[in-house]
Amino acid sequence: MSRERPALRLRQGAAATRVLGVGSTQPDRIVTNDDLSRIMDTTDQWIRERVGIVERRFAAEDELLVDMAVTAGAKALADAGTDPSEVDTVIVPNCTMPSPIPNAAGQVADRIGIKAAGAFDLNAACAGFCYGLGVASDLIRAGSANKVLVIGAEKLTDVVDPTDRANAIIFADAAGAVLVGPSDEPGIGPVAWGSAGDLVDTIYMRDHKYIHQEGQSVFRWATTQIAPVALRAVELAGLQPSDVDVLIPHQANLRIVEAIAKRLRAKGAREDMVVADDIKYSGNTSSASIPLALDHMRAAGTVRSGDVVLIVGFGAGLSYAGQVVICP
Repeated sequence: MSRERPALRLRQGAAATRVLGVGSTQPDRIVTNDDLSRIMDTTDQWIRERVGIVERRFAAEDELLVDMAVTAGAKALADAGTDPSEVDTVIVPNCTMPSPIPNAAGQVADRIGIKAAGAFDLNAACAGFCYGLGVASDLIRAGSANKVLVIGAEKLTDVVDPTDRANAIIFADAAGAVLVGPSDEPGIGPVAWGSAGDLVDTIYMRDHKYIHQEGQSVFRWATTQIAPVALRAVELAGLQPSDVDVLIPHQANLRIVEAIAKRLRAKGAREDMVVADDIKYSGNTSSASIPLALDHMRAAGTVRSGDVVLIVGFGAGLSYAGQVVICP
C-alpha cells in the first residue's frame, strides 16, 4: 500500500542583499623594497617596474591568520553597527591556514563572540573573497542565513620562500572583511565565476611548502582573460561599463590592474573610473586584497557610499570571480 509522500518545506530569504560594513587589518611591520634588496638580488627600481610595489606588511611569527581575521571581522561589525549576536554565518576565504583542520572560521566566530554560527573556510586562492561574497549573498537570498560575515585573511609569509625573489617581493599578510545582510534594493550583483583547470600547474605549492608560480603565464592569462569576466559581472547586474564608478581588481600586480582597467575603458568604462592601486603599499594579499583595498579607499575618500564598485578576483586554480557591489 503506497502512501502520499510528504512535501518538503523550503525557506525563502530576502529579495536582495547588500554590504553593511567593511573592516581590515595589516601587521605593523613594514617591509620596503630596499629591505628586500639586502637579503636577495633585487632593487627598488626592479620591483617597482615589474610589479608596482613600494612596500608591504609582514606579520610577526606569533601573529596568526586567525588573529588578523578576528580583528578585521570585528571592525566590519563595528562599521555596520551590528552586534555579533545578529550574525549567523561566518565564511573565511583563505589559502594559507597552517593545516586543513580545524578551519579558521569556527575559531574566528567564537573569538568575535558569534556563537553557534555556521562557519566554514573557502579556498579559491586570490578569487576567494569574491567567491565568498557570492556564496554569502545567495545564502541570504535562499533563506539559509540572515547576516553573513565574510573575511578574506592570509598569512602568505608562511608559504613563501624568503629567498625566492619572484614571489617574496610580491606577497604579504593582511585580512579584510565585509558584513553582508538582507536588503530591499540590490546592493550585491550576481557573481560571474569560473575556472581554468587546464592551467592549474601555473600556480601551486612546491614540495607542499612554498608557493610557486609561472609568472609570465599567469600575467598573460590575467591581462587577457579577466576583463571579460568583469564585463560579464557588469552585464549580469544589468548595468553598462559606463555605470562603474570604481574598479577593484585583485591586487596581484600593478601592471595587471592597469591592463584590466585599460580593457574596460576600451569597452565603455569612463576615463574617470577610479582604479584601486592598493598593491603599491600592501603587496599581494590574495583573498584579503579586495576588501583591504575597499576599506583603504573608503578611508581615503576615493570611494564613497553609494558608488558602483566592480570587483574581480583571480588566482590559483586557476579560479576567477567578480560582481558589482554598491559601496556602503
